[in-house]
Amino acid sequence: MKNMAPDKSVASPCIDVCVLNTDDVCIGCYRTAVEITEWTGLDDRDRAKVVAETARRRREDGAVL
Repeated sequence: MKNMAPDKSVASPCIDVCVLNTDDVCIGCYRTAVEITEWTGLDDRDRAKVVAETARRRREDGAVL
């Protein structure tokens, strides 16, 4: 029987620095607590939106990888 779960090709932005700031945003990956919690249930389109938001937050924070 085929696996019916959709392929997940958008990688998690997690860098194993899992600490939330006072705004409930991870200082490692820049996802919100809600985005982290919902990540496994998101399809690739929604994961890509989250990744775009993390990039925006990172730029606004002046952070670089």
